[in-house]
Formats: sequence, C-alpha cells, structure tokens
Amino acid sequence: MSNVRLFFSESLSLNLSSKLKKSQSHYLTKVMRVKVGKPFSLFNQSGEWEAKINEISKGIVEFTVLKKLREKDNEKDIWLAFTPIKSNFFSFMIQKATELGVTKFLPIITDRTIVRKINYERIEKIIIEASEQSNRIKVPKVEKTQNLNSFLEKNNNKINIIFGDLNTENQNLDPKIKKEDKPICIIIGPEGDFTESEREKILNFKSVQSLKINNNILRTETAAISTLSIVNYFLNL
Repeated sequence: MSNVRLFFSESLSLNLSSKLKKSQSHYLTKVMRVKVGKPFSLFNQSGEWEAKINEISKGIVEFTVLKKLREKDNEKDIWLAFTPIKSNFFSFMIQKATELGVTKFLPIITDRTIVRKINYERIEKIIIEASEQSNRIKVPKVEKTQNLNSFLEKNNNKINIIFGDLNTENQNLDPKIKKEDKPICIIIGPEGDFTESEREKILNFKSVQSLKINNNILRTETAAISTLSIVNYFLNL
C-alpha cells in the first residue's frame, strides 16, 4: 500500500471513478512517482479510501476507488481562537496546530491586533497539506474573522474556553471538560496581550479556565502550540 495521501473534496465511495486536480496529478505522478495501476490513498470527512491510477491523460490522473481503509475520525473538537500574526509565523502556527489536532480555527480581532487580513486560500492549502502529512482524516475549518465580542456572544454556553492567561497561577485543567460534549476552545492573545477589559470579558464567559502556560512571555504561535500540547496530553491521560 502506498503511503501517499491526498485530500479529495468530493464524495468518495466504493468503485467510484473520477479525476484528480492538475496539481494533485502532478504531485502523485511526477513527485511521488506513483505509476498506472499502483495504489494511493484519498480521504475526506467520510473516511480514507484506497484508490488506484487507471490512466494518466494530458497530465490528469483518472482513478478508481478500491476499498475503504478507515472510517471517519471520532475525535474531540479542539478549536483555536487567535489573533492573526505575520505571515511566516502564522503559516507555521496553522501547520503545527493542524498536526496537533485542531478542528476549527477562529481568527479574532482585538484592540491590539496588528495584522487584520488573512489569505484564506493560502491558509487552507497549508491545512490540507498538514492533514495529508499527519495522517488526519478530518480537515480543520477556518472561520471568517470576527471581533472578540462577537466570538464570545456567539459561543456562549456552547464551548469550554481554555484561556492562556499571563496573570493566573493555575496550572491544572478541570477533568470535567473531558466528559462534556462541547468543543474545547483555546484562546490566545495578540502581541502585547489582551487589554484588561478584554481579559475581564473572557474571564466572565460561562465556561472558562485560565491556564498558566509558562513563566516566560511567549510569542502567539509558541503559546498556541504549547497550549495545544498541554491539552492533548490532558485529553490522553
């Protein structure tokens, strides 16, 4: 079985015959050197499937689905709410957060947010590539940018927030959030952190836990990856 995995956005089913996009066809045949008749994997929210190349016509791969390899993931919903940051650091954060199991990204504009525009096409490309590489089936979604008030109001009583708070001494997470059927949402502040009024709004959220990540002041991307690592460890205890 080939270890080449590609995200396929359309419906997948047994004996389906279809075509890959030009970029995927090039990657499969020219980069990974998969030949006609050889297997590779396709996945989306329905699960992961084994397919084989039937033909390569004008650089486009035509394939048939042979069998189902894995059912869809039944993973805990982990969201990451963050303020946009400079491009290179942003790409790195999105890539590593995808590898660490984030299921939804929520960009939030705060008083101290510097970067206010996001290249969604680029971010979605990074997410798909990271999902392919890390053996994930569920590809994370990216919400449209919203302000902090809108995020808190929209999700009131619907999520458990883990707040990376510089001002807390708490280093433990409440075990009850493992059992609750609610997404766990990590919220990370901008460079310069949240303002005091923003911090109060977050702390007044119905289901929120402050968490001390480190004694040092961390960059946004470092704080996000550190908190995700803590949450993953906690969920697997």
